Amino acid sequence: MFNLKKTCFLTFLMLCCCSFSKAQSKDTTNASQLKVVENSPIIVGVIDSTKIKKRIKDSTILAGHSPRIATKRSAILPGWGQAYNREYWKIPIVYGVLAIPTVAFIYNNNYYKKTKFAYEAMYKAQNGDSSDLAAIDPELVNLSMGSLQNYRNQFRRDRDYAVLFFLLAWGLQVADATVFAHLKQFNVSNDLSMKINPTFNPYTRTPALTVSLNFRDQPKKRLALAR
Repeated sequence: MFNLKKTCFLTFLMLCCCSFSKAQSKDTTNASQLKVVENSPIIVGVIDSTKIKKRIKDSTILAGHSPRIATKRSAILPGWGQAYNREYWKIPIVYGVLAIPTVAFIYNNNYYKKTKFAYEAMYKAQNGDSSDLAAIDPELVNLSMGSLQNYRNQFRRDRDYAVLFFLLAWGLQVADATVFAHLKQFNVSNDLSMKINPTFNPYTRTPALTVSLNFRDQPKKRLALAR
């Protein structure tokens, strides 16, 4: 009888030790799987480490929006900086603005070459060499040398202005990408508010208005962790 009680007691003790060690190993495994995210007061459940790394990487990318990268990309390729800022609707506008001086450059450069050739051909014809008169554009045959010279100078000036406007438009889209990349860091929500309240000045005994601006800290975004 004594041996039976002793055997049951030892068996019960061994079972308790096994269950305790198993629970302790399970808690250790769960604790190793839990990742504490900086500035996040809430940890929900046991999550996969790969999901945590991906979410931390995504949040870091959104928080570390670099104006320098937007500037470099827009300087290399028009619209690339706007795409980096996720303002995709601006890309057609950027190329539409750049297309105007481009078309103007092609048009003026084409007629500049034609008027220049016609002027030089007529100048040679006055000196006895009329070999190039047949190659003059039919639109310019009836024009005098003075008119051709004026048109040549005008088309050359407009061509140079087109280059200048193209460079200006390129610079503006670079500035746009840079400025709006900086504005990504600003708080433009309802946390910035202005209030106008009527008051009474006891010293002058006159009514007045007070304007108060409330600047509130932007709430920290909590990283939502899925089970």
